[in-house]
Amino acid sequence: MADEQMAEDWDRVVAPAPAPVIPGAPARPLDAIDRDILRILQTDGRASVRSVAERVHVSRANAYARINRLIDDGVIRGFSARVNHERAGHGASAYITLKIVQNSWRTVREQLQALPGAAHIALVSGDFDVLLLVHTPDNRTLRELVLTKLQSIPEVLSTRTLLVFEETDLDPDHRDPGR
Repeated sequence: MADEQMAEDWDRVVAPAPAPVIPGAPARPLDAIDRDILRILQTDGRASVRSVAERVHVSRANAYARINRLIDDGVIRGFSARVNHERAGHGASAYITLKIVQNSWRTVREQLQALPGAAHIALVSGDFDVLLLVHTPDNRTLRELVLTKLQSIPEVLSTRTLLVFEETDLDPDHRDPGR
């Protein structure tokens, strides 16, 4: 009865607060059931524990425990909605590459996170240092973001803007060729 109540409680929870991940701690290996749970939740973050349990052929209590472990281990970072940015009023999207002053990543990252419309930030190797994805209402707002906000960050040496004409989110079934 307690296990059923625990599983039912999960069905009403949007997302429990994740436990802090210990840096440098080795990740626990994922088994086939864990990978199936991740695939299901990537496709539908609103799937109930009951539905997940049925689809991976484990008890609700087992599914609940596994999902919580994946959250606690930092494998699941959160749950979110996939947004059609154009329909949400952000008709202009761009990838922006940045060259930054060496050893300024943490400072630059904090400033980029505060930018309106910033969706993804990555420290990368190659001809540039940072790749930034932004969504803005229109090209005028995008221009303002690049020329005024980004280029005024002292550690940003140069930028290059790549306009996105069309984008498609890939669902997990299309990302895993082994399935």
